[in-house]
Amino acid sequence: MIKLRRWNALKEISLLKLRSQSNRRTFCSKSRQLFAMSSSTMELTFLGTGSAYPSPSRGASCVILKMDDGSWMFDCGEGSQIQLQKSKVRAGKVNKIFISHLHGDHMFGLPGLLCTISGNNQRSEPLEIFGPVGLRRFIRTSLELSRTMLGFSYIVHEMKVLPCQIPPDVQKWKIEDSCNEQRLHPNERKGCLIEADSDNVWTLLSNDKISVKAVYLKHRIPSFGFCIQEAASPGK
Repeated sequence: MIKLRRWNALKEISLLKLRSQSNRRTFCSKSRQLFAMSSSTMELTFLGTGSAYPSPSRGASCVILKMDDGSWMFDCGEGSQIQLQKSKVRAGKVNKIFISHLHGDHMFGLPGLLCTISGNNQRSEPLEIFGPVGLRRFIRTSLELSRTMLGFSYIVHEMKVLPCQIPPDVQKWKIEDSCNEQRLHPNERKGCLIEADSDNVWTLLSNDKISVKAVYLKHRIPSFGFCIQEAASPGK
């Protein structure tokens, strides 16, 4: 069974429940399509669906996919840590974060979220973060300039962008999005640079239970959509 939930400042709204008899499950975060294909439960919580900036009644982009072995966050706009604390999702259970692109309404909430998790001593295992090239620099710089130490380690895996994703004004506004791999934040562990395959698909995670892949989306800056697919279960 799958539950889709949306949180605003006042209450939780149950949006949809789906059941299916097949044995595969796919979730596309960008288009918000979810197909349930097993008897186990996945739960979607919409912490924010607004754009540009949060409002008193609507948070910036942030979605939680809760599963048996933890919770995955997709985008982390400004104020997501507040919405998270109002929901039933435990911050310490968030073990993976996927950032679609580097606009503020999709990732300005990351430094605050990391501090909230650390301040409440809610996590000890490393936290994995996936996103476009430049995300590592943003997180590291935010934590270093604020002299912030966390109570857990984090790993940033970056997706190498394609030439067609580079903004047309790159020559007018040159930005250094890479960072020194030899000088990590004290809580940082070295991550990977993930390149697209011949079909322009990035494989972020793959094991015998589940896989996560990304495709590029047309936007003003490099942007990605994520697809989560559960492996087939024998006998079901």
